[in-house]
Amino acid sequence: MITREELIKKYLNFFKKNNHKEIPSASLIPENDPTVLFTTAGMHPLVPYLTGQKHPLGKRLASVQKCIRTGDIGDIGDTTHHTFFEMLGNWSLGDYWKKEAISFSFDFLTKELKIPIEKLAVTCFKGDKDAEKDEESADIWQSLGIPKARIRFLGKEDNWWGPAGKTGPCGPDTEIFYWTSKNPAPKVFNPKDKNWVEIWNDVFMQYNKTEDGKYIPLKQKNVDTGMGVERMLAALNGLEDNYQTNTWTPIIKEIENLSKKKYEEHYRKDMRIIADHIRAAVLIMGDEKSLKPGNAEHGYVLRRLIRRAIRYASNLGIKDNFTAKLAITIIEIYKESYPEIKKNKNFILTQLEEEENKFRKTLESGIKEFEKVSKNKKIISGKEAFLLYQSYGFPIELTKELADEKKIKMDMKEYDKEFEKHQELSRKQSAGMFKSGLADSSKETTRLHTATHLLNEALRRILGPEVKQKGSNITPERLRFDFNFPRKLTEEEIRKVENLVNEKIKSGLEVTRTEESLQAALKSGAQAEFGQKYPEKVSVYTIIDKKEKSGFFSKELCTGPHVKNTKEIGKFKIIKEESSSAGVRRIKAVVEN
Repeated sequence: MITREELIKKYLNFFKKNNHKEIPSASLIPENDPTVLFTTAGMHPLVPYLTGQKHPLGKRLASVQKCIRTGDIGDIGDTTHHTFFEMLGNWSLGDYWKKEAISFSFDFLTKELKIPIEKLAVTCFKGDKDAEKDEESADIWQSLGIPKARIRFLGKEDNWWGPAGKTGPCGPDTEIFYWTSKNPAPKVFNPKDKNWVEIWNDVFMQYNKTEDGKYIPLKQKNVDTGMGVERMLAALNGLEDNYQTNTWTPIIKEIENLSKKKYEEHYRKDMRIIADHIRAAVLIMGDEKSLKPGNAEHGYVLRRLIRRAIRYASNLGIKDNFTAKLAITIIEIYKESYPEIKKNKNFILTQLEEEENKFRKTLESGIKEFEKVSKNKKIISGKEAFLLYQSYGFPIELTKELADEKKIKMDMKEYDKEFEKHQELSRKQSAGMFKSGLADSSKETTRLHTATHLLNEALRRILGPEVKQKGSNITPERLRFDFNFPRKLTEEEIRKVENLVNEKIKSGLEVTRTEESLQAALKSGAQAEFGQKYPEKVSVYTIIDKKEKSGFFSKELCTGPHVKNTKEIGKFKIIKEESSSAGVRRIKAVVEN
């Protein structure tokens, strides 16, 4: 059986042999990107380079990226969907194109992983009014030995990527499918046959979608590929269930120990949901940014995952706190790949214990509310059942169980309608996160990016050199900056920081970009975000100030975008200073013309 560790090593070594540089996995919380809550793909941290900025490590890159996707949480519990997953990827930033990209994919699968060609099939873009049919990719696949009957052309919904927002880089993709059944694969490929599982996607970013909906060919054409570790492992090991690979078996085994039940048909869905949700929660809390469960944004997603796992654990008869015990197993699996998870072990276990205690009290409240709702009734409406679910996190299964005990009927049709309305609203809200697009380099955002650098250095000068950036988030309207500091800032400190930033803006300081080795950049005084991982060669932005002994006011590792001169920024104004989490403060600020 091929293991997770072996697959990742084989992949990265293969692409290194083909002149790709390995880049470290970025944080699960995207840096300076207000459009999404979590990093959803390997390309996410590379957006500035996909749109033309030069990457310090060159034009060929490869990585294994930790990702979170929450859009299909309702599908968790089947054999293939996961909230947290690892994505293997390789990129060409204006270097090689379709022939090389497809050949790399084919060679890795057939030569490195020894997959028989008769177990492979592909899809390509069929073309429409916006872009031509991708005959080029199909011809390349045929030249490598994939029969014509195993190539299917599909539309934009299947074989097109992007843009991430309304505008930006996008293009056709070609997807590779693997025959998972023990029976021989049919000669003619039918993508709807569930025995064909998609294992790899090669995206060819050759167009830029404009605001008026036109698709203009890009000057820099990029290749962006992705292969999910879990799905690939299952396929390679002849398993129809991802949860039977070595990534999952220790977690499932621990759930079996905790529940005194076996991973059998009746319990599989519950066990998969618990394993998935607690794994995702552990990786989120174990991230460089150390997030806590809460009632908004990332914290809300985290809370929902933990509480949903606890609800499903009750189906298995797990009555006592269990999440921290399960977390220890998960930390053991990932501690070598992501050392930050080991470093944050105590934080993770404490947060899980606290959240589980809180939720068990909430469940008590839910039971009391059920007693009120059901008193002297013959039927519980769907709206009432949904309110119990939404307000108290009360599982519908538990509501039904209690109703059955009291011989009360439930309007499940109405409940399903309410639940669907809630899901639709969630989908719309999630879609709204993308409205700016992944690579917002508008004039407003660019000004705020550089203002953030000035703010970072001003805080260090006013509050002390121990101040370190803990995260930032920039939209065209405002900047948000997190930094370590033990207390609330005084009005005088806020005024001093604001004045220093504005002084440097008025000075008209030049902003330059260089590429340096990570060690040299840090040695020269460049600031890096606390806990963030960086490649061996980095992009450095310096705000030149010849009055300073060092020759600069600010020097930071960053991917941009930035103004060329601080005068372009405008007037800087702090609008809020507040606590973000224990020992971390948050500043929100704007720039005005």
